[in-house]
Amino acid sequence: MGKSKLAPRPAHTIPRLELCAAVLGVEMAELISQEIDINLHAVKFYTDCKIVLGYIYNTSRRFYVCVSNRVSRIRKSSVPSQWHHVSSETNPADIATRPITALLLPQTYWFTGPPFLTRELSDLPRTPDANNFKLVDPEQDAEIRQDVTVCATQVSNKPLSSHRFERFSSWEHLIRGMKKLITVARIKTKATDPNTTNLQTQAKLTVIASVQQCAFREDIKKLHKGEQISKPSPLWTLNPFTDSSGLLRVGGRTSLADLPYDEKYPLILPKKHHVSTLLVRHYHQAVAHQGRHLTEGALRSAGVWIIGARKLVSSVIHQCVTCRKLKGRPADQKMADLPEDRLVMEPPFTRVGLDVFGPWTVVTRRTRGGSAESKRWAVLFSCLGTRAVHIEVIESMSTSSFINALRRFFAVRGPSKVLRSDRGTNFIGACKELKIRSDDSEIQDYLSKEGCTWTFNTPHSSHMGGSWERMIGIARRILDAMLLQSSPTRLTHEVLASLMAEVMAIINARPLVPITTDSDTPTVLTPSMLLTQKAGAAPAPEGSYDIKDMYRKQWQHVQSLADAFWKRWRQEYLSTLQVRNKWTHDKDKIQEGDVVLVKDDLVKRNEWPIGLITKCIPSEDKRIRKVKVKVVKQGSPRVYLRPVTQLILLLSPNSGRKTD
Repeated sequence: MGKSKLAPRPAHTIPRLELCAAVLGVEMAELISQEIDINLHAVKFYTDCKIVLGYIYNTSRRFYVCVSNRVSRIRKSSVPSQWHHVSSETNPADIATRPITALLLPQTYWFTGPPFLTRELSDLPRTPDANNFKLVDPEQDAEIRQDVTVCATQVSNKPLSSHRFERFSSWEHLIRGMKKLITVARIKTKATDPNTTNLQTQAKLTVIASVQQCAFREDIKKLHKGEQISKPSPLWTLNPFTDSSGLLRVGGRTSLADLPYDEKYPLILPKKHHVSTLLVRHYHQAVAHQGRHLTEGALRSAGVWIIGARKLVSSVIHQCVTCRKLKGRPADQKMADLPEDRLVMEPPFTRVGLDVFGPWTVVTRRTRGGSAESKRWAVLFSCLGTRAVHIEVIESMSTSSFINALRRFFAVRGPSKVLRSDRGTNFIGACKELKIRSDDSEIQDYLSKEGCTWTFNTPHSSHMGGSWERMIGIARRILDAMLLQSSPTRLTHEVLASLMAEVMAIINARPLVPITTDSDTPTVLTPSMLLTQKAGAAPAPEGSYDIKDMYRKQWQHVQSLADAFWKRWRQEYLSTLQVRNKWTHDKDKIQEGDVVLVKDDLVKRNEWPIGLITKCIPSEDKRIRKVKVKVVKQGSPRVYLRPVTQLILLLSPNSGRKTD
């Protein structure tokens, strides 16, 4: 038996038409089973639409009315296990929907059915698994209803538990939420209490009462029974009592004082509770982030007595981000080992640290109406091993002037292997006045010819170049003293160069080790002892000497002085470098992901930028001394290389980690 229908108008979707065909198949099965007397549940149904099979096998989703009614009609006369899938090529029902001539009709499956029907029952396709016919994605099938989540609320008459307050981040938000809760409760009960018209006060007392019931339940029960609080309880020294509202207050000894009731009998709160922390934060902000003393005073004035408040207030202040921005100290790290440049015995000025300092105003030429003035700077070269100093005066802060000073230095002191300097205002260009760049082609060409390398320290880390920064401070103080003693005449280039030479001589004559009273070592170990090969300023010894002896013994005299210097340098000077006078402990303050305040000496502290640590760069001893920090300036992110001594930790992703 075959039957077909025309598609209704307006036209339905293909899945709906396929579902209508399935309903028509069920109706035909009912009619045939009545005529030939067979069991309807023994009938097998075939369709070539897997979407329809998904509708029939569905047990978890709901459909809209059209699909739902037809699926119900199909399930009324059949079960899902009776439905199977057949390919469109072997489905005879498709022939009824296509135009075909009577001559070709016997060649189709219209009269014979699909080939698998002629097989034995054991060879027929087995009952399909329901998981093989899944629904289409609900977002693509408009017939499937969207899931609606329904939450059942169970109302209990239990008292308000204080653990619910942990979801609030501030005291203001907690009181605001409690006020809304009290307002809703009043509307539902239609009750107004004349004694609690102040909603703010009622919300505060409700929160504190809940905390006290959670923390001091047993003590409150003893007080209601008229018993005394014994020593194991933290309240035994406070002489507590319960007021008319059932709140626990401090009895104390100031009942006769002329104070408000809340200050005379403050409310008691535990130290280890979230509400106590919120109160401390609230009153710490109220006193404009002042210290522990003012914060505790604000708490007592508000009528709150927190047990162990001193430690809690100190902890809150220590974790306060605003206080860290205002008063936080920069991070530090254990002092690193000295570099090889400071510990090798090599000729003077083989390894050099350099820096530029100044300027000074000098008279360049005199005119009829006065004199023309210009500025002069000085380049200080400090030997990292012998601690000797060489100073050259330059006329301008340009690459050419610096190269000329470098050439003069190499001509007098010999070539160097290593040059070290900072990345600050002197060599990288952070200061617009200095135009010497490390990547300047002229400097690179000159250094490559001399076989010298230039190493730069981390930006804004003057302590990494302390060996020559110290020499600059000494040179400035000596020059200021010399200018103060001289007559107040105006400097010229020649006078300034002469003064710098004298400054250099004074610095090189300084002792490298403490002066000893031992008579066996009357000479003082100084850099000039090696530079000038003169142990002192004593006059030449008396006696008659042959000119031949001078040429024969001079090299031995020079060698002996050099050997004496290096022997004492190794035995006396190196031992003074062994001890770390500061930064003696390992620190792990700074880690990747930390939020830090970047120190900038050129602006006020309130204008220091906030940055994020993106990368930590460990030193040779695996300690973190420099990092890459990401800062947003003028709307664009920038990444800077900074030492940890220029950073103040504000927030850490690991909140449990110590920050000092």
